[in-house]
Amino acid sequence: MDGAGGPGEGPAQEALQSLSRRLQVQEKEMELVKAALAEALRLLRLQAPLNSLQDSGAPAPIRDSSPAAPPGLPPTCSPSLVSRGTQTETEVEMESSPGPPGLSNGPPAPQGGSEEPSGTQSEGGGSSSSGSPGPPGILKLVQPPQRTDTARRNSSSSSSPSERPRQKLSRKAASSANLLLRSGSTESRGGKDPLSSPGGPGSRRSNYNLEGISVKMFLRGRPITMYIPSGIRSLEELPSGPPPETLSLDWVYGYRGRDSRSNLFVLRSGEVVYFIACVVVLYRPEGGPGGPGGGGQRHYRGHTDCVRCLAVHPDGVRVASGQTAGVDKDGKPLQPVVHVWDSETLLKLQEIGLGAFERGVGALAFSVADQGAFLCVVDDSNEHMLSVWDCSRGTKLAEIKSTNDSVLAVGFSPRDSSCIVTSGKSHVHFWNWSGGAGAPGNGTLTRKQGVFGKYKKPKFVPCFVFLPDGDILTGDSEGNILTWGRSLSDARTPGRGGAKETYGIVAQAHAHEGSIFALCLRRDGTVLSGGGRDRRLVQWGPGLVALQEAEIPEHFGAVRAIAEGLGSELLVGTTKNALLRGDLAQGFTPVIQGHTDELWGLCTHPFQNRFLTCGHDRQLCLWDGEGHALAWSIDLKETGLCADFHPSGAVVAVGLNTGRWLVLDTETREIVSDVTDGNEQLSVVRYSPDGFYLAIGSHDNMIYIYSVSSDGAKSSRFGRCVGHSSFITHLDWSKDGNFIMSNSGDYEILYWDVAGGCKLLRNRYESRDREWATYTCVLGFHVYGVWPDGSDGTDINSLCRSHNERVVAVADDFCKVHLFQYPCARAKAPSLVYGGHGSHVTSVRFTYDDSHLISLGGKDASIFQWRVLGAGGAGPAPATPSRTPSLSPASSLDV
Repeated sequence: MDGAGGPGEGPAQEALQSLSRRLQVQEKEMELVKAALAEALRLLRLQAPLNSLQDSGAPAPIRDSSPAAPPGLPPTCSPSLVSRGTQTETEVEMESSPGPPGLSNGPPAPQGGSEEPSGTQSEGGGSSSSGSPGPPGILKLVQPPQRTDTARRNSSSSSSPSERPRQKLSRKAASSANLLLRSGSTESRGGKDPLSSPGGPGSRRSNYNLEGISVKMFLRGRPITMYIPSGIRSLEELPSGPPPETLSLDWVYGYRGRDSRSNLFVLRSGEVVYFIACVVVLYRPEGGPGGPGGGGQRHYRGHTDCVRCLAVHPDGVRVASGQTAGVDKDGKPLQPVVHVWDSETLLKLQEIGLGAFERGVGALAFSVADQGAFLCVVDDSNEHMLSVWDCSRGTKLAEIKSTNDSVLAVGFSPRDSSCIVTSGKSHVHFWNWSGGAGAPGNGTLTRKQGVFGKYKKPKFVPCFVFLPDGDILTGDSEGNILTWGRSLSDARTPGRGGAKETYGIVAQAHAHEGSIFALCLRRDGTVLSGGGRDRRLVQWGPGLVALQEAEIPEHFGAVRAIAEGLGSELLVGTTKNALLRGDLAQGFTPVIQGHTDELWGLCTHPFQNRFLTCGHDRQLCLWDGEGHALAWSIDLKETGLCADFHPSGAVVAVGLNTGRWLVLDTETREIVSDVTDGNEQLSVVRYSPDGFYLAIGSHDNMIYIYSVSSDGAKSSRFGRCVGHSSFITHLDWSKDGNFIMSNSGDYEILYWDVAGGCKLLRNRYESRDREWATYTCVLGFHVYGVWPDGSDGTDINSLCRSHNERVVAVADDFCKVHLFQYPCARAKAPSLVYGGHGSHVTSVRFTYDDSHLISLGGKDASIFQWRVLGAGGAGPAPATPSRTPSLSPASSLDV
């Protein structure tokens, strides 16, 4: 920009003066534009009919001075104008200039981006300057024929500074008049107004420019331009409809033992039932399709949010599962509910309590004495409402406020369904329930509070179990097992209620160091207790005499739940989300393992059915996708956020939240390289397809490039890619390993010539036909159709194209995995939608042969392995123009 301030003026004063001059120029331009529009309208009314004007096109001298159009495009092209306040795209093309330092960082305002196809700015509206001429046929109506180097548009020319604004205004007036002369083309495009505003924040609209060279989408009102590959002559020839491929949930890694109870049971069939995220898993330890290292899994997927607790019917077939409250993608609350379902058919039999619970279902239990006719539920409201339901009708029989303290366990007495026990923070309550002659809502619940008397009152009573003789054992946070015996009601006993009998403490045994998390009554009448701090599993005989014990290895965590399997086999759930199998004599081995905190890092092996994960629990885990087992795990000591295998599979690079990145040998698990780049978290690490380079995207807005040895063990700094105005989010290498495409937090799309010295490619149009080895960038022409209406730019966390280039998988912020056809270059593209995760899905990746898709849950710490079914297969997809959709266009389908 000419007219810079004197040497003594600071950047802020210089920027202010520059903006003032630009404002004056714009005001003059607007006056001239109005005059040009008025003149054009007068000509339309007085000189010629509209049809003859449409046929004649732009004035011949201007049209003839424009270079030829790109291959595959019509020879005559009209300008594309997008309104941005008082500026138009043509205006920015002729006068754009980098803003003052310090004003370009952070997410820019919507008007900060320019869409000029010559590449003077990033596709997301960044502030990089132009370096090479734009595509032929674009905006040539506003450029003088002799100008071919837009990189020098701000340098001195034959025109004096005083003449430049006048020339610019005349060109702008000609452009506006020509747009009016070609107004008939708007009707042929369905009446879309090329001057329409992109809308306010949060709105998103896609429109095609008049030349058919680019498409434009809006995120938070910010325009993003993407260039159409030259091989696509019409957007109509791109695939439409959802893909022919489908997903089937094959395996779920993990178990929610860290923060839940009542989460592990064994069914009559011998299957183990537990839950994680929104899925209830039925796991058969032996047999089934699981192959070596584990049995088969089946999944109940009827819940819409995270499951919190389970109860198994006395028949050993029916299961009740309660979920927490949630919100849908529009922010509307989803009410908690209890599902009663058949474990053999996986069909829902009853939905209980929809609209009756608050926040979530914290605990539930079936009655035993009357063959499971009733279900008791405690919700997570402030009053922890206790309710009793008729299972066959789904009607509420009684309800009462329980306590303001948390309730951790509930159960019916196996001898008398009118007796219900709850325990939790500093309390044990004994409830007497009268059914009210079976009339809904007429039942009554009365409470007697358990009195600890001379015994120390514990902070928590997490668990209890009924003994065959009618007594109750409770385990508490002091490590004690208390025996509560039945006795006649005494008027002097504190508490409320009219029960004929009450319970009092008759014995105490110190069983564990720290809290007791689980109690289990075995078929032989003995009792098992599981400790928290000491991780011991103890078997108790009559009179609480210790018979046998075992200790759980420390890396599995404390005992959370115990279930008795077939014979002497025991199933133990732990607080580190592992499911162990074994007995007290032989010890325990893991059959299900998982992470314990939010997951972000995921990469798949280049030629094996293996994948690697890392997250906020600081664990780096390698998983065997065929054996459905954990191959190994190590402690990173820091949060791992991203990872990628070297093409040889011998090493893996892991990016951490401190700016460090490690390279580990996948066989020995030894760290062969430890490097730090900056002090901010790393978002993405990616090897080039030939393995010669490693790219590392950081939150300091830079991409660090390293040259790598043939075995991947050694690396040296090659250069840095500097030019993004926000943190790096995604990047991909070209198939030849020379170029990078990258996205950033402010929706930029930039291209880099790595082999040529990590240079920014300022002419983005020239990259439109480049082939990419992977496609994980969430912004780009080939995938812009995956974005939903009204997106705020954070709705999609991860994206991955299959290796055969047929489908693209998307992980969104609303707990869903989507499957689209590839390329997905139509607005509002339909997809197949798959639920199951209970939190934002942070990453998706296809395995090397596209047989499976791996998805990571965020806060739910779950890993889903989906089997890809249908029309997929090895080999590249046919050429895009010749592809025909297998399904007709439709709305997104929930699966």
